[in-house]
Amino acid sequence: MPQTPSPAATPISRDDFPALFAARAADGHKGTYGTLAVVGGAAGMTGAALLAARAGLRLGAGKVLVGLVQEPSPLPCDPLQPELMVRSARDLLDAGLPVSAWTVGCGIGMGAEAASALSAVFAARGDAPMVLDADALNLLARGALTPAWGDGPVVLTPHPAEAARLLNYTTTEVQNGRPDAARALARHYQAWVVLKGAGTLVCAPDGQRCLINTSGNPGLATAGTGDVLAGMLGALLAQGLPPATAVPAAVWLHGAAADALVRAGIGPIGLTAGELADAARAIRNGR
Repeated sequence: MPQTPSPAATPISRDDFPALFAARAADGHKGTYGTLAVVGGAAGMTGAALLAARAGLRLGAGKVLVGLVQEPSPLPCDPLQPELMVRSARDLLDAGLPVSAWTVGCGIGMGAEAASALSAVFAARGDAPMVLDADALNLLARGALTPAWGDGPVVLTPHPAEAARLLNYTTTEVQNGRPDAARALARHYQAWVVLKGAGTLVCAPDGQRCLINTSGNPGLATAGTGDVLAGMLGALLAQGLPPATAVPAAVWLHGAAADALVRAGIGPIGLTAGELADAARAIRNGR
C-alpha cells in the first residue's frame, strides 16, 4: 500500500448533480433516453442480471436489453418486467443492436462462457460507457480477462474483497486504506472506481478526485444490492449523463433509496434489493 497519505475524500451531496432531477422534454421518446444492455446471469444467477436490468428501466433508460450467459436463454421474457428484452448473450451480441451503455458481470460466473461474452462486449462496445461488476472483476483479477476495452468510459464497482484481488492486496489492507486502494485501482485501470462499503468511495480515472458517499444504511448488506447499483449506473450513463455526474449520482441515489425505505418502515432488517429501484425512481421524480 502507498505510504504517503492521500488527500481527504470529498463528501457527495445531492446538490452536486442537478441534472439527475431535471424535467424531461415534452417531445422526448424512448430513443432520447438511451439503450442499456445488461450482460450476465449465468445458470443459477439469472436474478442478478434481472435485478440490474429492472433497476436500469426504473432509473429512466429508454430501452433495456438483457443478454443471459446461458444457451439458449432460459427465459422468453421477464414475467415481472415484460418491458425488458431478454435473449442469450450470444444472440444479443450477434444482433448488433445500437447500445448507449453496457452493464456487465452481474451473476455472470467464472466460466469460459463468461470470459468469452465479456471479451465480445469489449470488442463490440466502441465508445459506449461500460460498468464492470461482480465476477467480471474476478475474471479480470484472475487474468482470464484482458482489460482491452478500448477508449470509452469504464466504471469498476468492486467490494473490498474484489478490490483486494484486483490489487493483489489483502482485504484488510484495502479496508485500512480505502482511499489509497480506490486511487490505485483508478490509476491502474484508467477507470472510474466505485469501492463499495460503508462510506462508498468514487474515484476518477486519474486517481486524484475521490468522493465519499454518506447516504445508505445497513439495509444494503444483502444479496443483490450491488446488482441494482450496477444497473442504476448503466442507466444514468445510457441517458447521456457524463461519468463525473452519473457515477456519484448513482451511488448517492442507491444509498438514498435505502434511507427512504427505512424511513418508511421497510428495513433495515429484511430490506431487499428488489425494493431499491422503486424508491430510487421516486426520489429522482422528486417524491
